[in-house]
Amino acid sequence: MGSINIKDIAIGFGEVKIFEHMSLDIAKGEFIVLLGPSGCGKSTLLNAIAGLLEVRAGQIWIDGKNVTWAEPKDRGIAMVFQSYSLYPRMVVEQNLSFGLRIAGLPKAEIAARVQKAAKLLQLEPLLHRRPAELSGGQRQRVAIGRALVRNVDVFLFDEPLSNLDAKLRNELRVEIKKLHQNLGNTMIYVTHDQVEALTLADRIAIMDKGVIQQLASPHDIYHNPANLFVAGFIGAPVMNFLDGKIVRENGSTHFIGDDGVSIDLGAAPLPARENQPVVLGLRPEHISLVASGGAGTVAGTVAIVEPLGAETILWTEIPGKTVSVRVDGESTIRAGQNLHLRFDPAHARIFDKASGDRLVATIA
Repeated sequence: MGSINIKDIAIGFGEVKIFEHMSLDIAKGEFIVLLGPSGCGKSTLLNAIAGLLEVRAGQIWIDGKNVTWAEPKDRGIAMVFQSYSLYPRMVVEQNLSFGLRIAGLPKAEIAARVQKAAKLLQLEPLLHRRPAELSGGQRQRVAIGRALVRNVDVFLFDEPLSNLDAKLRNELRVEIKKLHQNLGNTMIYVTHDQVEALTLADRIAIMDKGVIQQLASPHDIYHNPANLFVAGFIGAPVMNFLDGKIVRENGSTHFIGDDGVSIDLGAAPLPARENQPVVLGLRPEHISLVASGGAGTVAGTVAIVEPLGAETILWTEIPGKTVSVRVDGESTIRAGQNLHLRFDPAHARIFDKASGDRLVATIA
């Protein structure tokens, strides 16, 4: 199904270096998402795999073959772009079959491939319509179908859903997930949308400034971020961060915040040198509300209430900081209300303030 091995590649434009010593191994049948902010190099990497960009150094292997200098058509890949790029005067069936007809495939095989793709993507009722008669989601399904009929081992997706509205993105995200489950082909998907990444990927490669910051499963990316960049990029709202230090008192580990917040981390070993400047990270769902103050709680005032239907986000001011708290959507808490917060030490993550690297996998 097409394994991909990127070995120490370098890419640049003039004096501008995009990648140096970039390596990535993708298993057969794996769904990898390249995720990161604009300009991090994710589309550049995808284009290099596709053969649309030359590499200055290193090698690209697909299914055991060195394709570093091979033409795109000889790499056994198919690509779906952000723009649909459909032929406006051709109906859907002709758009799907055009590349196969140019390649000189037998009519019976072309018809079979088109029919199979149309069935998988629910395009059968639309085969005789022109692109102007289709919705945005339908056009993108045709673009995916045009790649699908090529019958290749590797599919590359370059932000294919970014031109669609939220409802269509949700629907097509499900269709792409089903497609991968049905086909089992290797897929590499570029996006800046973390929801797409978390829901689609077997593994996510989070990139920043031409470097893969972390390559792991969606679960590990979310719950055990490798550094402050990953922790601050994944999550909506992102992880809360508190500056402070770790100390050991009476056989117990404590986080002491620069603004006086104290969190008892229990009997966990020191994750850092005592008094070393650190950053404690905690997701909004790992901060709970308690009726009254007490040991281990922090007093706060709700500044903003953000209802999201099934859940509500409370933006709460504590000494020197605003933290986000995720509560049930039925919550009746209002802005201006005073309350007390309890931080869950089992889900706290500690990062070195200087390097940004996570110091321990878990405090529990």
